[in-house]
Amino acid sequence: MMKEESFTFLDFDDENSICSLIDSVFLPKESYEIEYKSAKGGFPMKEFWRTYSAFANTHTGFIILGIKEKKDGLLIEGLSEEAIELYQKTFWNNCNNPNTISTNLLSNNDVHTLQIAGKKVLVFKVPFAARTQRPIYLTHNPFGNTYKRNNEGDYHCTDDEVRQMIADATGDLKRDSLILEHFTTDDFDPTSVRQFRQLFSVFNALHPWNALSDIELFTKIGAYRKDRKTGKEGITIAGLLMFGKGDSLNQQEALPNFFPEYREHLSDTIRWTDRIYPDGTWEHNLLQFYLRVLPKITSVLPKPFQLEKDTRIEETSAHIALREAFVNALVHTDYSQSGNIIIILEKQQFIISNPGTLLVSLDQYYEGGISECRNPSLQKMFMLIGRAEKSGSGVDKIMTGWDELHWSKPYLKLENQPNRVKLVLPMFHILSEQVMTKLEQQFSSIKELTTNELTALTFCSIEGCISNNRLQYILKLHPTDITSLLKGLVDRGYLESDNKRRWANYHIKGQKVDTSTQKVDTSDQKVDTSDQKVDTSTQKVDTSTQKVDTSTQKVDTSDPKVDTSKSKRRINRGGLESLIMDICNEKYVKMEAIAEQTQRSLDYLKNKIFPNMIKQGKLEKKFPLNPNHPEQAYKTTNIYKKTNL
Repeated sequence: MMKEESFTFLDFDDENSICSLIDSVFLPKESYEIEYKSAKGGFPMKEFWRTYSAFANTHTGFIILGIKEKKDGLLIEGLSEEAIELYQKTFWNNCNNPNTISTNLLSNNDVHTLQIAGKKVLVFKVPFAARTQRPIYLTHNPFGNTYKRNNEGDYHCTDDEVRQMIADATGDLKRDSLILEHFTTDDFDPTSVRQFRQLFSVFNALHPWNALSDIELFTKIGAYRKDRKTGKEGITIAGLLMFGKGDSLNQQEALPNFFPEYREHLSDTIRWTDRIYPDGTWEHNLLQFYLRVLPKITSVLPKPFQLEKDTRIEETSAHIALREAFVNALVHTDYSQSGNIIIILEKQQFIISNPGTLLVSLDQYYEGGISECRNPSLQKMFMLIGRAEKSGSGVDKIMTGWDELHWSKPYLKLENQPNRVKLVLPMFHILSEQVMTKLEQQFSSIKELTTNELTALTFCSIEGCISNNRLQYILKLHPTDITSLLKGLVDRGYLESDNKRRWANYHIKGQKVDTSTQKVDTSDQKVDTSDQKVDTSTQKVDTSTQKVDTSTQKVDTSDPKVDTSKSKRRINRGGLESLIMDICNEKYVKMEAIAEQTQRSLDYLKNKIFPNMIKQGKLEKKFPLNPNHPEQAYKTTNIYKKTNL
């Protein structure tokens, strides 16, 4: 007998409020999702198992049968007792059938009958599958039958995504211990090895490994390994990543996209105020990247005067938090995937971004205590010099460090296609005096707001937009109360909504921000869209820093053959492609410059326009064998040049 739950709607009498109430009952955290299915004509076999697969491969979610989602809200159709009994039987018969779904993740406690306004619906809680269980797929073949979840719903996983889940599921995640053929310790940078030994000696002054030779130490820490089964021995991927010479890192195939990068944006007038990337002036291994970047990012943190035994303490919990976040990205990166590690410092936040997927659920990540590491040898190396944790306490340190400064809580963003994990660490107080002053100038009645309302409004002003899920990390309120709070701010003219119901975003009244292009482009190592910050003085997107220096690209926009004025008016796709081919008619041009001249976002060009143009033979790449080359540029092919158009 399935558990039945019922509740009263109180004063909720409209469909959107009902949706919010359902969300509040089942979605206590941002990682959860919900899917409604009518089921009026029978158990929705095809759609149900697709969503089952998507939730299992992405995050815990709820499938509710008996509710139909409409453009203007929700229609609670309900199910009869006979239908509920039949659907339960259908579900249990199929969830244990490998011809339907690869793995059954549910128990009796995950299936409930819920009563809403006198009508019964059937609810299935689909848990996030463990790393070793993924992928969860339909039929017997994971390729073409595996799904993931995003805000638009369920989507087909690519074969690469499926292979990645299979690789994550198998073994003990020791890919960084792979022995590299044809590479030796001569490929290690002597300076990096010496610096590591010095750091190790400082942190472990009496450790017996200090007396070991280099090759003995490499073996102990996982930089060098001998396979007892095959007899093969040599340096490992972890060793090359940590100590490798730049040329050696560029010559191997196991790390095809290795390109660690630091970007600093502290000015509104230039593209970046500082940048560290593999430019040939340094050996760009992880140790050197860490030693160069850490002082840059920690230098902006406050250093209060503290004494301990008459010695000034320079490192605060915030410094420890930032270091932990930095090292976490280095040891959890999937170095086999496209994209690269990007550390970004902006005026009001850090963004630490790396390719790969989260091996634990978002809930487990925020709760801490669970350590699943893709590169255990790298993790061990950083631990030996006192720069990493293994117990899963790293997240606690990050949250604690930020909380002590009373800054907005760090949060994780997961991106798909390509897979990327981004940790955002805001550097502002929720109720900062500067923002409060601006809000008082804009709204005369701001003193009438409660503390929670003022916090929500201030946060919206700083970030440009806010949502119920986002506020759950800021306010200690039930999601239903947050919905009521946001609705009240809308009714009183402080905020406006984009009316997307479950994924609604709220903006300062009259100052809506377009967030569709505010993504960091990770597939091209030179594409930088992180300049699209929110200028909190006006609550508008500041695009003044999006100007690209095209002086080295020799794009002469004064050429009458290149009519850039076309981009200033609405043109169809064909017109846009024609304009792009005009711009690239005689020389290779970078995507940033093309985006500026066509007045289109990098994200739109990269995902919607350029792939088709290259496939159709209209454009050619400057570096066709290395799609992520930092100097990648595009030129119109000979057959489509201006004279032949």
